[in-house]
Amino acid sequence: MAKKIAIFASGSGINAENIIRYFQENKLINIEVVLSNKENAYVLERSRNLEVPAFYFSKKQFNEGEEILSLLQSYEVDLIVLAGFLLKVTEKIIAAYPGKIINIHPALLPKYGGKGMYGDKVHQAVVEAGETESGITIHHVNENYDEGNVIFQATCPVLPGDTPDQVASRVHELEYLHFPRVIQEVISTL
Repeated sequence: MAKKIAIFASGSGINAENIIRYFQENKLINIEVVLSNKENAYVLERSRNLEVPAFYFSKKQFNEGEEILSLLQSYEVDLIVLAGFLLKVTEKIIAAYPGKIINIHPALLPKYGGKGMYGDKVHQAVVEAGETESGITIHHVNENYDEGNVIFQATCPVLPGDTPDQVASRVHELEYLHFPRVIQEVISTL
């Protein structure tokens, strides 16, 4: 029986699309549904264009949790993948999926993580601090932002004179290369 994944995303959905495409021909792992907390997030359109059901939910629905959990259960979801999802996952959802929620962060945790550290803000902080490397961290989700157990990290250089956009470009390459593969490894152990 195929393992089933739900993707939570808040933005344009480039990582979500990459993940969906990676698993399209896989008979053992299916991307079942995409959920977003932003009504106009492009990830919803990307997902539907790839024939994956996609839904918007309000912050109230997310905080209460029942409707989202019911939807996840209706799709028999085994693993939740956060791909550019900006809300803190509620304790109710974490309790329903213990050890079965993973996230990708665009830096080498524990540095440059926590509330408010996402996207360009992370790359700006890395450049301003004069770091010589950055990268990605794929980790389990717990009740605190970016503090779950690390599953995988990959690094890229930060060169003298780099702009945050140049760092972001290298980090995105790592995301596209490694995130789907690590998802496959994680779900294969469930």
